Amino acid sequence: MESELKDMSSAVHSPEPKSAESIPDDGSFAKDDRPLLKPEPSSAAVSGDSLEEMEKKFAAYVRNDVYGPMGRGELPLLEKVLLGLAMVTLVPIRLVAGMAVLVLYYLICRICTLFWSSNREEDLEEEEDYAHMGGWRRAVIVSCGRILSRVMLLVFGFYWINETYRILTTDPKSNTENESKDESEELERPGAIISNHVSYVDILYHMSSSFPSFVAKRSVARLPLVGLISKCLGCVFVQRESRSSDFKGVAAVVTERVSQSYQDESAPLMMLFPEGTTTNGDFLLPFKTGAFLAKAPVLPVILRYPYQRFSPAWDSISGVRHVFLLLCQFVNHLDVTRLPIYYPNEQEKNDPKLFADNVRRFMAKEGNLVMSDIGLAEKRIYHAALNGNNSLPTVLHQKDD
Repeated sequence: MESELKDMSSAVHSPEPKSAESIPDDGSFAKDDRPLLKPEPSSAAVSGDSLEEMEKKFAAYVRNDVYGPMGRGELPLLEKVLLGLAMVTLVPIRLVAGMAVLVLYYLICRICTLFWSSNREEDLEEEEDYAHMGGWRRAVIVSCGRILSRVMLLVFGFYWINETYRILTTDPKSNTENESKDESEELERPGAIISNHVSYVDILYHMSSSFPSFVAKRSVARLPLVGLISKCLGCVFVQRESRSSDFKGVAAVVTERVSQSYQDESAPLMMLFPEGTTTNGDFLLPFKTGAFLAKAPVLPVILRYPYQRFSPAWDSISGVRHVFLLLCQFVNHLDVTRLPIYYPNEQEKNDPKLFADNVRRFMAKEGNLVMSDIGLAEKRIYHAALNGNNSLPTVLHQKDD
């Protein structure tokens, strides 16, 4: 997860779009912070034939809704009327309601963290962690966080959420020839929740459902309002610009947190998006291994956003435009499929890559998702091309781990 929380906050205070990428959960970072959605003035637009070819190659990031690529497509008259009506009615109300919910939860977190010493290392403010506090403080933060996250989903138009709990009659890993587990093991607590990544709305849902900890950019910790909330979530903050010290540190912290969550029921769950970036919801990208290094069982969750007009998927569209159009849509839909806990066998415990690949295949099969081999680098190329930038981004010369 990258800076979804940051972009949501920026959508209210800044008119310029932010980067729409996610940070790999295993601590692999590349130094390339230039905006993905900013075209070069001298660049030519992509031809129709080239665009059609790119949509086949980068299918995981293609928008197929009424608004088209980057949300800039030509709209029919009815859609323009509905959009104009929503701009003067829904958007102002939802913006005020959303800010009210955010400020209210910030005040709750501020009160609960007063006179409490957080877990802080090296006197860095972004290393503050309030997720391990106990007693009434933690109970209030979690309870209010789950309720207000659901309220925020209502503000965004997600009035109904369809949740399905998948129970398999056979071992979910039967296709990998793993040993079946006894019934008592099925009651064990997972070390992490693994989810496909479609939108920043994913975070709100998981907060309302299980209130887990996430991986976020270190800069998120310094954001107004959102910063304190992320610390109360127990987010693992990472420095994208650095590969030297953070690479091992982040992987070690995530592994430690997953192991702790698996062994201690009072510890917050870790929520990880192993794809490392968002898709249009129909595909599943290769998984990073950071979520699987702890050798602990994981709980796979599949999110889908059915739509008729505007797709809530955050694939190839700027953050500000996406938030605005999402607020303009009268009703949004979310389907959630919770799969059985996936228990690794000895071979998977010794090979995190195999563990990650098998969980990915399991999720793709059960969620009817198409597995794609492209990643963050290809997404940047696609974004640059849609903005008329024919020069290859520098990311082509970097390894996307």
